[in-house]
Amino acid sequence: MRNGIFHLVAAATVAVALSASPADAQKKYDTGASDTEIKIGQTMPFSGAYSVYASIGKTQAAYMKMINEQGGINGRKINLIQYDDAYSPPKTVEQVRKLVEGDEVLLTFQLIGTAANAAVQKYLNSKKVPQLFAATGASKFTDPKNFPWTMGYNPNYFVEGKIYGQFILKEHPNAKIGILYQNDDLGKDYVNGLKAGLGDKASKMIVAEASYEVSDPTIDSQVLKIKDAGADLFYSASTPKQAAQAIRKIHELNWKPVHILDINASPVSATLKPAGLEASKGVISVNYGKDPADPTWKDDAGLKKYLAFMDKYYPEGDKMNTVNTYGYSTAQLLVQVLKQCGDNLTRENVMKQAASLKDVVLDLGLPGMKINTGPNDYRVNKQLQMMRFNGERWELFGPILEDAGPAG
Repeated sequence: MRNGIFHLVAAATVAVALSASPADAQKKYDTGASDTEIKIGQTMPFSGAYSVYASIGKTQAAYMKMINEQGGINGRKINLIQYDDAYSPPKTVEQVRKLVEGDEVLLTFQLIGTAANAAVQKYLNSKKVPQLFAATGASKFTDPKNFPWTMGYNPNYFVEGKIYGQFILKEHPNAKIGILYQNDDLGKDYVNGLKAGLGDKASKMIVAEASYEVSDPTIDSQVLKIKDAGADLFYSASTPKQAAQAIRKIHELNWKPVHILDINASPVSATLKPAGLEASKGVISVNYGKDPADPTWKDDAGLKKYLAFMDKYYPEGDKMNTVNTYGYSTAQLLVQVLKQCGDNLTRENVMKQAASLKDVVLDLGLPGMKINTGPNDYRVNKQLQMMRFNGERWELFGPILEDAGPAG
């Protein structure tokens, strides 16, 4: 009996302890979080050659304004601190240090560009500060084993390249491929992915490779080199400025190769308009989000939400610009992660929640696409669909393509 009473008392004590523990451990904060505020930092190319991406940051700031007007996240307002790094890695390093050590942000969000993110990755991981939804798809940003505090947002460049390789084998099995690539992790991942997709046919099918530096004023000589090698399929692993130059040069030469363009260079406003819409006709790429210019989505509930948001919070922004839809989607996903954190706003929990996303559907995700992450899979967007530019807008074609295993 005494044993029975002892067990009852022990059980009651445990029950009291359990019932008390949520109250005791109700709120946990790291630097940058409090009862009233969540401090988030980012760098953005508000100036310089890549200022076409600046409106990503403007859309994200507008989205946070909307969330704050709606009462914030679990009662806390978001304080988004933005600095211009002009897409220059040394400046990114300087500004990120300021955000972490001066402003004392809880996390960094959506730093723009592969080189910029690479420049601060080791620093942020050593400080255990989340480098959340980095705006790059280079493989090193979805490597939880070596960089547990870094999670990229963009589709993995290697995986995207692999999908293009598989597409070429199916649709253009006798193609002579010429590759233009940016001489950094972005370009190299795309080239390696393409070669993986082509498999043992790669060495036979690829007839030319030409790289460029971000600072190069023109890539005309690289395009001529690829044409002179006899290529009939042009694979452009590039960013908007050089992608637009390549489209224009190919058009001037009256050369008509099959032209595949990576997703980073697919925005109509940033690449295809500057290149010339007629010159861009027939270019092929991939997507994972709705294009607001596509009449397919005119009655879509998610698109209507986005358009209403733009009207109210960023009226000067171009609603049709997919750079802005990207900003909207990334901001929506950040809010989802912060909501999941509840009152445990530690840096560790931010990463834990980001790596526990289950079947998340974004307003502007393509139908059938869901975001799932895990502690060993930091890839946010693993599903893509092919699209072709018709001279006015992108048209989706084919099935949703998904990469099942972690990227290589």
